Amino acid sequence: MSPGDMSTQGHDSQRSWRRLRRAGKPRPTKGTVLATLLALGLGFAIAAQVHQTSIEGLEDLREDELIRILDTVDQDGNRLAEEIQALRLSRDRLQSDTTSLTEAREAAQQRLDSLAILAGTAPAKGPGIVLTIRDPENRVTAPLLLDTLQELRDAGAEAIEINSIRVVASTFFTDGEGGISISGTEVSAPYVVTAIGDGSTLASAMEIPGGVTNSVRSVGGEAGVETKDEVTVSALRSVSEPQYARPVPSSTTS
Repeated sequence: MSPGDMSTQGHDSQRSWRRLRRAGKPRPTKGTVLATLLALGLGFAIAAQVHQTSIEGLEDLREDELIRILDTVDQDGNRLAEEIQALRLSRDRLQSDTTSLTEAREAAQQRLDSLAILAGTAPAKGPGIVLTIRDPENRVTAPLLLDTLQELRDAGAEAIEINSIRVVASTFFTDGEGGISISGTEVSAPYVVTAIGDGSTLASAMEIPGGVTNSVRSVGGEAGVETKDEVTVSALRSVSEPQYARPVPSSTTS
């Protein structure tokens, strides 16, 4: 055999091996491409926990079967999106309801605290004044203390106590043998009046010409006003249950 024949035979052998390798490689077909896309779609659906779907053997399915499965995946994705939206709406509604309920409770508690201070059943603190009335000649009368109380209320006092007795709307003053009776409890000078409110306004109300301090001095007494950043009204008043009165139910309009 000549060298030329041997060379030709070698080339033919190499071409045969190349054809065999190409034949052994997988060829992309329409079915395998669609199966690959379907596998990706199914992977996303599985990651989103829509449902578990096995992708084994997808290459063996017909094209119409692959399309039908892909449509199912799309439907599941749409359903998942709708469920997510519904859950978000429920979350927002619950958060809104919780916020409204919390705000209502806070408002109710603030209202309750304010009413307790006005009724004298809760202590209070804040800016205000301390008015001290000295009466060496025992000439300060119940009407003068009542005028003092009225002037303080007109000036915006929110809580008042006199000699550790809480003053409320029903408090009354009468003259006693050795001093003044406050709602049945007798007290004597010096009369220490603690009031919570705007300090400068309350002090001005006590010291206006012809006002409380002038009235006290006119009967031989002494009156001094101290403005403070914080005073405490700690005296409490017990509230008894009404014997006859009952609340009227609120009427509802349709």
